[in-house]
Amino acid sequence: MTVSDVALDPYNYDFHEDPYPYYKRLRDEAPLYRNEELGFWALSRHKDVLAGFRNSVTLSNKFGVSLDPASRGPHAAKTMSFLAMDDPDHLRLRTLVSKGFTPRRIRELEPRVTEIALKHLDTMVEMAASGETVDYVDEFAGKLPMDVISELMGVPDADRVRVRAWADGVMHRDEGVTDVPKEAIEASINLIVYYQEMVAERRRKPSDDLTTALLEAEIDGDRLTDDEVLGFMFLMVIAGNETTTKLLANAAFWGYKNPDQIAPLYDDASRIPLWVEETLRYDTSSQILARTVQGELTFYDTVIPDGDVLLLLPGSAHRDERAFENPDDFVIGRDIGAKLQSFGSGAHFCLGAHLARMEARVALDELFKRIRGYDVDETNSVRVHSSNVRGFAHLPMTLQIR
Repeated sequence: MTVSDVALDPYNYDFHEDPYPYYKRLRDEAPLYRNEELGFWALSRHKDVLAGFRNSVTLSNKFGVSLDPASRGPHAAKTMSFLAMDDPDHLRLRTLVSKGFTPRRIRELEPRVTEIALKHLDTMVEMAASGETVDYVDEFAGKLPMDVISELMGVPDADRVRVRAWADGVMHRDEGVTDVPKEAIEASINLIVYYQEMVAERRRKPSDDLTTALLEAEIDGDRLTDDEVLGFMFLMVIAGNETTTKLLANAAFWGYKNPDQIAPLYDDASRIPLWVEETLRYDTSSQILARTVQGELTFYDTVIPDGDVLLLLPGSAHRDERAFENPDDFVIGRDIGAKLQSFGSGAHFCLGAHLARMEARVALDELFKRIRGYDVDETNSVRVHSSNVRGFAHLPMTLQIR
């Protein structure tokens, strides 16, 4: 292990504003990094992060994938479902969930995703038509993903604003807070109680939604328990909602910063998926994922002891010049292929990758049908402060309507 004075603190606000200079130093000076104070190791190079994702034997998920102490521990699976499990438990639960959460269900959802996107876009465009500054996150990027999840699960329209507010509350962190605050715990309890009532209701009266499909999923007589269904619903709120909101805002921000790259997209929607992919590479929502060492692991001639926490940094991996040419340039259409790690890799590859990509494509496509340009008010943009996701809490902009 090389010695370097570079410091990685996932709770530091300066790091949240721009982590990429920190990552570069880590890759160059300390590819295996140790933070004694916060008690973790970190891998930052593309090949090492990929090896970490693919090693689900020595690197365990069962204590959770977040650095926040309250989220870590044997209870992690209660709110993070199979993401916080190892095989065989992980495989059993994932296989059962996959019976309900199918590619076909996602495909059939697309017309409804378009309708939900249009509803929020119409409101935003109407506000912007008078020259008013609109908050892209408040009006659009922050509403669409949670409404799509609610649509999938069968949450009634009337409850969606409330459910969305709880979901936001689960994720928010104030400066200097290195654990889950009591407001987030309260929001989590509210969500779980709401979903418990929903599950009980579907047991009595099945419906044509994912909640019912999960309750009915069965393999050789094995079914999901109510708690397992709840855990997956909660995972969708955390993993599926938050990251897609960030993806939509990051795409808009970097598009604005690179106008030459998005100019052709106003007339050629076929390139929008490439915009989504480059955003996932250039500034991924999911920056840091934790694993727990089981047994012994060696990187760079250093043994990482059993039980230690190892952070995998996909945000850094995507800017590694060992894997990508000119990685700090935002280039729509570059060759990314299988090198993308935004959805992980290996056994825990994100089950919602299709859904996130479809939502982002639909959202950006519909937005670009309505506008011919936009400006971001960078001075008043506000970043999210989180130890593992990256994006905007507020992204004020003015739109040039078609």
